[in-house]
Amino acid sequence: MEMPAPNASIVAGKDRIVARLRAVLPHDAVISDPAETRAYECDALAAYRCAPLAAVLPRSTEEVAATLKVCHEMGVPVVPRGAGTSLAGGALPTADCVILGTARLTEVIETDLDSRIIRVGAGRTNLAVTGAVEEHGFFYAPDPSSQLACAISGNIAMNSGGAHCLKYGVTTNNLLGVTMVLMDGTVTEIGGAHLDAGGLDLLGLICGSEGQLGVVTEATLRILRKPEGARPVLIGYDSNEVAGACVSDIIKAGVLPVAIEFMDRPIIRATEEYAHAGYPDCEALLIVEVEGSPAEIDEQLEIILEIARRHDPVELRQSASTDESARIWLGRKSAFGAMGQMGDYMCLDGTIPVSQLPFVLRRIGELSEEFGLMVGNVFHAGDGNMHPLILYDANTPGQQDLCEALGAEILKLCVEAGGCLTGEHGVGIEKRDLMSYQYAPEDLEIQMAVKDVFDPGWLLNPAKVFPLDVSGARRMAAE
Repeated sequence: MEMPAPNASIVAGKDRIVARLRAVLPHDAVISDPAETRAYECDALAAYRCAPLAAVLPRSTEEVAATLKVCHEMGVPVVPRGAGTSLAGGALPTADCVILGTARLTEVIETDLDSRIIRVGAGRTNLAVTGAVEEHGFFYAPDPSSQLACAISGNIAMNSGGAHCLKYGVTTNNLLGVTMVLMDGTVTEIGGAHLDAGGLDLLGLICGSEGQLGVVTEATLRILRKPEGARPVLIGYDSNEVAGACVSDIIKAGVLPVAIEFMDRPIIRATEEYAHAGYPDCEALLIVEVEGSPAEIDEQLEIILEIARRHDPVELRQSASTDESARIWLGRKSAFGAMGQMGDYMCLDGTIPVSQLPFVLRRIGELSEEFGLMVGNVFHAGDGNMHPLILYDANTPGQQDLCEALGAEILKLCVEAGGCLTGEHGVGIEKRDLMSYQYAPEDLEIQMAVKDVFDPGWLLNPAKVFPLDVSGARRMAAE
């Protein structure tokens, strides 16, 4: 995946840039030693690497503002970085950029249980938000698979979801306000600790903007009361298409499970070898979880099980204890690690209408055979957020290119089915060149015009999201 050539004058002026940054920041906040900047040379899309000019780890909004002001004055590109778990290359640096990490912005600033909000530093990990309130019976709903490591800043940048987003929504549905620093160092407050903040409603614009508009330093989040109880059911089928049809029927029935997760045979076998969860050896597995009072759970599961039986399942297992619930979820939570034991893989992130699941799953199987690469499917089936995993050998010449070509065809398939290129991983560089497939030139022009307003110099994450040939004139004008 092509990246623009670095600006030679900025690279040559590294010492001067680092000196300016050290003049406004604590000494330990600036990292410039090439041996140490290598830690920031990639994110979770590890196939592409480039050490940045320098990295900055501020401890406050004021230090973020000071960093951006210096970089703005000196024309230095800035790549915001949370925990580096982006699977789309959203935090991939260039040789002429400064990485601005939020890892030290972890403070719990305010907790208001009566109003059901928490305000935290944007570098706090997703799981640690729940950790701050769980003793009071609350939790933060979005739960991406990387929640132990991923930062709230990255969740906001990519509008992350998770297994339980079917009922509770993704980040944008649980984000109330942000403190954000613009590229010129201006600090702005957007939204707030209530549903209808005054002024323009810009929060939805910021959430999912992939570090293109500003650097979020603090976030006000919605927290929820923990449910009275929850219970999953495991449903096995001898066909991916039949499992997809079951998901579609559950949604059409008007039942709202907290989660519907899908795993196909390659994923099932890999997780069994890795985690020994006790899954049946079948073509497709669904994990459907509902929550509420015991009576509510029984009523919802009765409807779901009736629908499942209509599709002739090969296995139907309802949890009867906390331990059984944990074992049902064990394989799903281990899926990405399990597939990593099998070799290199690329994790995609396309979203489709739930009604199109049977068709899309069949076509992915056909494309897998056509390209000669195994594809494992594990995803949030309830909202159609697919995560096909394409296995390949990075040490075999041409295999990575073949994998990327197959990935592009699968993502195009999602768009053709009425969906979009990404559900929660973002565009980054991975899907950047496919944006022209989903959007007409005038649509991309409008999106870039929004960036012009917030970042007229195109210094924030400039090589991401928009195809390089489409954004080239704006980026060159900024140099």
